[in-house]
Amino acid sequence: QVQLVESGGGLVQTGGSLRLSCAASGRTFSRYAMGWFRQAPGKEREFVAATSWSGSNTYYADSVKDRFTISRDYAKNTVNLQMNSLKPEDTAVYYCAADVSAYRAVLSDFVPGSWGQGTQVTVSA
Repeated sequence: QVQLVESGGGLVQTGGSLRLSCAASGRTFSRYAMGWFRQAPGKEREFVAATSWSGSNTYYADSVKDRFTISRDYAKNTVNLQMNSLKPEDTAVYYCAADVSAYRAVLSDFVPGSWGQGTQVTVSA
């Protein structure tokens, strides 16, 4: 079982930036793809971005492509989400997730097996 703790959320104006971080522990971090999801009020949780177990591949939802960047730090066992050009529609609770399967080859098949507690991101108009 892996434990995930997110940080870095907050309130920002439209066009601003935030950097989310997720600290992982309890499982071999380097074997698993990691991802970010978000859930806005009254909506289902949706995929945002994922990075492969090796860090060499990334995959993004169309709504955040070219604005968000996912990365991972193996020395710190963290996965980060740099969010630029934020819009009010990015407002949501953001969750870090670890894939259920090690060494996943296709990121679009990412299946979240463990979740963090979430961090709130609010973008004001």
